[in-house]
Amino acid sequence: MTQPPRVGLLFDYDWDAQAHARHAPSIRFDRAGFDLFAFPSNARLIAFDLRRFADRQARRARDRGWAGVLSHHEQFGALAAALVAERAGLPGATPQSIVACQHKLHARELLREVAPEACPRFEGLDAVYGGAIPPGLQYPAFVKPVKAAFSVLARRVENRDELHAHTRFGRRELWVIRRLVEPFERVANELLPQAGTAHRLMLEEPVQAAQYNLDGWVQDGQLHVLGVVDAHMYPGTQAFMRFELPTRLAPAAQQQAVDVATRFLQAAGYRHGFFNMEFFHDAATGRLTVIEFNPRLASQFGDLYRRVRGLDAHRMALALAMGESPQQATGEAPVAGAAASFVYRAFSAAQLPAMPSAAQRAALKAEFPDAMLMVMPKSGHGLARDFKWLGSHRYGILHLGGRDAADLRQRCERASALLGWPAPYAHAASAAAGSTSTTFDFSGAITP
Repeated sequence: MTQPPRVGLLFDYDWDAQAHARHAPSIRFDRAGFDLFAFPSNARLIAFDLRRFADRQARRARDRGWAGVLSHHEQFGALAAALVAERAGLPGATPQSIVACQHKLHARELLREVAPEACPRFEGLDAVYGGAIPPGLQYPAFVKPVKAAFSVLARRVENRDELHAHTRFGRRELWVIRRLVEPFERVANELLPQAGTAHRLMLEEPVQAAQYNLDGWVQDGQLHVLGVVDAHMYPGTQAFMRFELPTRLAPAAQQQAVDVATRFLQAAGYRHGFFNMEFFHDAATGRLTVIEFNPRLASQFGDLYRRVRGLDAHRMALALAMGESPQQATGEAPVAGAAASFVYRAFSAAQLPAMPSAAQRAALKAEFPDAMLMVMPKSGHGLARDFKWLGSHRYGILHLGGRDAADLRQRCERASALLGWPAPYAHAASAAAGSTSTTFDFSGAITP
């Protein structure tokens, strides 16, 4: 009897682990990696070396006969999978193309060359962590990290004083930041030295417009579209409130996004793999502005595509990782006309609702059997760090489908009432008004 193929999954957690579990009978999985924000797993960050990790997994791939290797993990996984594929002779993106996308300053320079109309004004911040702010910068500006995993540094600043205050870091913050970036830095210095160090920040022109995600894949250099997901923010913030399918973006604007993505990914040399392009689109002016390119599947959206379009993006990505056509892995029947990933947030400890009881969760499942619920309870120092670094605390995520957008909203409001949580539509905490920060949750990160 022919054995099912074996695939290596790297840094396979949360959305990915749930999605891949559905395919375990037909594909054998070998897993490696660790959870950056769960102790004691994240203690491995202390001595983590991306190349040594990839070398070990490449030996494992050869010994166990992997048919492919895959990761949708932004911080280390996507680059690790590319390194393993290169060493083990498996299908995959080149490591250089992953670095070109993930090094945000280099990616901006590429975008300016091939799609200047979609590139905001930007410049590197010529200062070490905690160093003096150089004169002559333009404000207001959006400051963010060159390696965008530690988005605790990403926010709008109105003047030099705000930028100075924003870039003062404590000893523990610096320790975590350096260890999150250094594995990427070592590989980037070898593969793309002209990009410069990733241990720095960059400034961009602030953009205010509706935000979207273009999802798709590239095979043999040919771009294929999965779809567009709409992002909705809590009013007055850059904190995600929900992600929705189907999109309301006009077809012409969708094609505009595809054209930009095609030019950029070709310039980056990204010829194999799933991708996610985050972008703004101003309906009044028609201007499209790229936020960033992620050389991996946006895992949170996979369930939405299954519900609305009958496309199992995780199964499609597995097919691509094995050198097959993702289109051959489709064929599910859609079960909803609309679907959303609802993000529940509190903007102060006083607004934090209780976690749902077992009875509440049972009631949710009984009335909404299609519901997918993730609860993220925190307390004490972890909760305090969320409010300090994010300006909010994400305490839950709920996926639901509906006949259409109106039915989806009604179902969400009913489901939220069962959970005792405010429905994430027009609701926003008054403490969040005027906030524009987007940050990264260090609440589970290890300390020296």
